[in-house]
Amino acid sequence: MIRSLYYKFIFGYVVFGLFGFLFISTYTSDRAYGYLLQEKADLLYDEANQLAAHCSTLYSGRTASIDTVARQLSILSPSLRSEIWIVDRNGTITADPGGGRVGLTVDFDPTALGNRNYGIGNFYGTFPYDVLSVSAPITGNYTTYGYILIHMPISQIQASRDGLLNVVYITCGIIFLLSLIILLIFTQTVYFPLKKITAGANAYAAGNLDYQIKLSSHDEMGYLAETLNYMSDKLNQIEDYQKTFIANLSHDFRSPLTSIKGYLEAIIDGTIPPQMQEKYLTRVIAETERLNKLTQGMLTLNSLDSKGFLFRTNFDINRLIKDTAASFEGTCDQKNIAFELTFADSIQMVYGDFGKIQQVMYNLIDNAIKFSHNDSIIYIQASPKYEKIFVSIKDTGIGIPKDSLKKIWERFYKTDLSRGKDKKGTGLGLSIVKEIVQAHGENIDVISTEGVGTEFIFSLPRAVDL
Repeated sequence: MIRSLYYKFIFGYVVFGLFGFLFISTYTSDRAYGYLLQEKADLLYDEANQLAAHCSTLYSGRTASIDTVARQLSILSPSLRSEIWIVDRNGTITADPGGGRVGLTVDFDPTALGNRNYGIGNFYGTFPYDVLSVSAPITGNYTTYGYILIHMPISQIQASRDGLLNVVYITCGIIFLLSLIILLIFTQTVYFPLKKITAGANAYAAGNLDYQIKLSSHDEMGYLAETLNYMSDKLNQIEDYQKTFIANLSHDFRSPLTSIKGYLEAIIDGTIPPQMQEKYLTRVIAETERLNKLTQGMLTLNSLDSKGFLFRTNFDINRLIKDTAASFEGTCDQKNIAFELTFADSIQMVYGDFGKIQQVMYNLIDNAIKFSHNDSIIYIQASPKYEKIFVSIKDTGIGIPKDSLKKIWERFYKTDLSRGKDKKGTGLGLSIVKEIVQAHGENIDVISTEGVGTEFIFSLPRAVDL
């Protein structure tokens, strides 16, 4: 079962909102209640001490009377929304403005609060509900005459807490609704683009490499879409290349195999008389060599693709060029072709794989001879420039058409002009040349004019101290 990232995000968003609400309704509620309780207790305690200090004059024999103090308590009690009592040392209530509890005796123990300045409960059964109670002693002449008691219903503190939490709830609700903007942004910038990218990936997996992901954003999603589009284009090109590669390979193998099969069948059934069999067996051997050359070229390209195949050493490029050119002496004599070798110094040391560079020179010189006219000259030059040695092989042959210059490096590719002259070629020579040169970290270029000639130029690094 596919679980959408979008729905996971929404689920997480809702869970976050619920846990946030539970946190506010529990932890925040307890903290707010504790804070308000302590604040009210401190306020009432301060008021109780002030009243106790004022009442000290009553019990010190001064002018203040109990009626005067009772009137003051009746004025202060509504503003504090609390009941205020005066009790004597025996716990008898001597003043209770508006409460009607004068003369009532309660089992009051001022030491019961301990270190706290307040208590919570029904005050020894006096109230049918819980109250916050604070007390302050009335003293004078080093004697305690009674106590000021102030009682505030806990429901008032809870109501203040609830009012405060309501503001918090409303604020958090508004913030939660505003945070939906984040969800909308996520939907537009992540979810919808991701759906398009997923659809594209599924199309590529199904083999539809022509599918294009249409995404115009300039962020990571847009970059990913462009990368996938680029990948699909490259894969499409590779697929086309593979089809062409297989078609060319089949064609190049089929031709010599057909010839071999035909010659051998003709020899077996007697179509070719015994006195001519040697001639056709020679042709069979030639076609077999062609197949062997094609196979060796494929193996070479396979080893080049595997990387890490180079065995680099320092060697004299001049000597390599001379020896390679000398190996074509017989072929050059048949067409009356001469080499003109030009070297900047008598010895020019380069750093590379001797065998692979020799193969490069062999393929380039072989091509130059193959497409040169009779009685012509092939120019080979090696010259230093900065930290490199540049090697040039130039012929004055048929040249390469302009529209074929970029294709000559492709495997099995042959120009229309070369097909008549290169009947034994495999179309792999230049591909091998380019792979070898690039494996050395260097470049190879071609300059050609149809009907004038062709020049190949490649570079090699100068020798290094080993």
